[in-house]
Amino acid sequence: MKFFRLLFLSGFFAVLSIAMTACGGSKASSANANRANANAAPTIVDTTTATAVVRQIPTYFEATGTLASDASTDVAPTVGGKIVAVNFDIGSYVQKGSVLARLDDRDARIRLEQANAQIEQARSGVRQAESNVGQARSNVLQTQAQLGLTGTQGFDVNTVAEVKTARAALELAEKELRRNERLLETGDVSRSAYDQRKAQHDQAAAQYQAALNGGNQRFAAIRTAQSAVESAQSAVRSAQAGVDAAQTQAAAAQKAISDTTIYAPISGYIAERVADVGEFAATNAKIATIVRTSVLRLRIDVPEQSIGQVAAGQGISLQTSAYPDRNFSGTVTRISPNINATSRVLVVEAEVENVGGLLKPGQFATVRLTQPKPAQAVMIPVSAVRTEGETNKVFLVRDGRAEERIVQVGLLENDFIEIKNGVAENDVVATSNLNVLYDGVAVRQ
Repeated sequence: MKFFRLLFLSGFFAVLSIAMTACGGSKASSANANRANANAAPTIVDTTTATAVVRQIPTYFEATGTLASDASTDVAPTVGGKIVAVNFDIGSYVQKGSVLARLDDRDARIRLEQANAQIEQARSGVRQAESNVGQARSNVLQTQAQLGLTGTQGFDVNTVAEVKTARAALELAEKELRRNERLLETGDVSRSAYDQRKAQHDQAAAQYQAALNGGNQRFAAIRTAQSAVESAQSAVRSAQAGVDAAQTQAAAAQKAISDTTIYAPISGYIAERVADVGEFAATNAKIATIVRTSVLRLRIDVPEQSIGQVAAGQGISLQTSAYPDRNFSGTVTRISPNINATSRVLVVEAEVENVGGLLKPGQFATVRLTQPKPAQAVMIPVSAVRTEGETNKVFLVRDGRAEERIVQVGLLENDFIEIKNGVAENDVVATSNLNVLYDGVAVRQ
């Protein structure tokens, strides 16, 4: 049984091996046949396609222009001095208010110290003069108190207490004297009694006169004390004027110190440096030039025949030789009131945002000024245009074949480009594998 079983298995594997060999030979033959058929079949290029569409695009006319900085300033010190520090160089960016350079400020500091000393001395004089005013006023008040006065306006010496008392005594003595005169005539009093009354009267008159004199003298003393107050006040004003003069000198010295530090008047880039440590910078002599380039001015030369197509607020686009494949945008902001009599052009200024700082003042630019009325244009994807030197071509796809067309391109808008001739609306154009396409080749979309 084992023998027959082994014999059966041997026969089975032999038959299976013959079958597999026959099958492999059949597949190889089939592959060779397919390869031969493929070589004999026509070429077909796979490509993607897009349909040409008509869109409204802005119209424009071209002019030339030159870029300039929005602001440029020469930096110069307001005082002369030896340069002790320089904090900038050509091409460096500086912020408004940053320190560009420093001058030697030792002389100015010495003048400031002298002026401060004069201020202190003058203030001491003011304090002394004010003290004198206080003393003079105290004297006035003391004299007024003695006279019982609160002021000197409408002064009447007869209102002084001592004068009033002496006057009352004099009036009483006069009455007694007159009465004794009558009694003396009638013989009712003796001559000695009359003489005594007369002596009392004369004494009262003398005391009254003395009181008058004393009151007037004290009033004169008030006047003198008030004059002293006015003199002391004048001295205060004079001393204060000395303080003011010294403070003016100190302020001038302080400004001279401040002026030795030179600050950037605007933010921008250093276009020129004319300063080195150790040099003497003369007053108002330029040490640097700063230009502001975040926004540039584009001076455009508009031909006389096109001046009617320019208006303030109009959009513009520009290209430079440094970046031929990139457009920059701006807006017309200023228009000259007159045409240049020699060149017959109108100077127009536009403001251009200098995105990325790519543009530089002084660059020449080709400018397109957008017109308010748009135009109809046939647009296709940029990827559908094949450029060879100065020739632009596209491939139309019709009835499964490519048709080569030489075209003239126009405005680029996002990923689409204007085709001025050679392509009509709804034409189907190839957008990939353009390098292997040629006129008449079969294509598969």
